[in-house]
Amino acid sequence: MFRFVAAGFCCLTLALSVQAKEVTVSHEGRTLNANLNIAGGKSLPDGVVLMLHGSLAHKDMEIMRALQDLLLERGLNNLSINLSLGQNDRHGMNDCAGPHRHLGSNAVGEVAVWVAWLKNMGSGPITVLGHSRGGNQVARYIAGAPDPAVLRAVLVAPGAWEPGQEARGYGKTYGQDLSPLLARAQALVKAGKGGTLMDGVDFLYCPKTQVAAATFVDYYRSNPDRDTPSVIDRAKMPVLVVTASDDRVNPNTAGKMKSHIGPHVRLVEIQEAGHFFRDLVADELADIIAAYVGAGGT
Repeated sequence: MFRFVAAGFCCLTLALSVQAKEVTVSHEGRTLNANLNIAGGKSLPDGVVLMLHGSLAHKDMEIMRALQDLLLERGLNNLSINLSLGQNDRHGMNDCAGPHRHLGSNAVGEVAVWVAWLKNMGSGPITVLGHSRGGNQVARYIAGAPDPAVLRAVLVAPGAWEPGQEARGYGKTYGQDLSPLLARAQALVKAGKGGTLMDGVDFLYCPKTQVAAATFVDYYRSNPDRDTPSVIDRAKMPVLVVTASDDRVNPNTAGKMKSHIGPHVRLVEIQEAGHFFRDLVADELADIIAAYVGAGGT
């Protein structure tokens, strides 16, 4: 269950220009926070772009902050959310020192909480947008049972997947075999000890940290749902996938997406763009998103 907290937005339907006003909602005993931005001359009933950051990141990281401002300039209200990552009222990058007790799979539920919050506050049509891992998590949300108020999705530099990818990536990053660590974590989970902390473990981009066994399993077990192109096949709404020609984090998505394009799925690749769409390509990304939302997802 969750409880709505207006956080000073008693008059959200007024046509105001609001920059990065933080709002909160209570969910499973924790406070979640987000930036709500209302464009000049617009109000919540005009619709909102709900935006989700990438791995261990936050609502004010460079690409999310840039998109908030650039979409506002283009007349699009937006809500940039922070995943809790198992913490209360989390801000900033997740501390690599840990302990890490979060599940990536919980992101879908938190997106749903914010969609419900927007509806409760009187929002019009909702577009859900995710960057990087957040793009895959948004894809999972729309492939499940999304709220009818969510009309379209934008996935920015999401990841693709193939069997064995987790082990290959772990070996490349940390120079060690994933299998023994994963087997140890899975054994703890099977024994009902998923909360047990594993010390000195390399996790995502955090070397030698503390990770709960259940967390390690959630992020590193073989999971076809990490393949965004395949997940999109289960969605029943318009989807725009935007990739970067020079993406070194998720370089294979554009190629895999080509066989998944259809009447409701579009693919746009921005040339000379990296994974974080910095500088001038950020404007190009915002233009593409604004045109897509303005055209109703066509």
